Amino acid sequence: MTTSTLRRAPTTAATAGVLLPAATACSDDSSAEQTPTSASASSSAPPSAPATASESPTGSDRSTPMDIRVTLDGQEVEATLNGSPAARDLASLLPLTLDLKDFHGTERIADLPRKLTTENAPEPQAPKTGDLTFYAPWGNLALFYKDGPSAFSDLLVLGHIDADQLAGADRITIEAAS
Repeated sequence: MTTSTLRRAPTTAATAGVLLPAATACSDDSSAEQTPTSASASSSAPPSAPATASESPTGSDRSTPMDIRVTLDGQEVEATLNGSPAARDLASLLPLTLDLKDFHGTERIADLPRKLTTENAPEPQAPKTGDLTFYAPWGNLALFYKDGPSAFSDLLVLGHIDADQLAGADRITIEAAS
């Protein structure tokens, strides 16, 4: 985490309210940066101090899929969210029904009610067919029906949808799995 990210966190907390506690509880377990990242971190705690039971899981738990129920134009399809902070933030907005439009003949996009957290984002990866993603600069959801051109840091993969009809879908409903 960079110094500029630390300076932005209080502003984000002031404008987003609950997002800072959720984002700071989800730390990256990378050994490159093991310094405290929030005001709630104890400066006397050793860098390798174990997480308490009340803290969110980190690191490898990001890949733990979260089942969701997705309906494209009235047809239910298989879908999962990964365990990233941005995916958990999307899950906090559910249920959602969004109108989709085509973008560059590669993806269907929709505006979200608000931007998702980008704290502790995983390494960028090129989007693949079926990926459910968040494009941070615009704050929108993007569903790729063709492989994307390359990886870039502003596009966060949130999960995957198994659907052949993505290219022509006009409406998506995303709900928590029961």
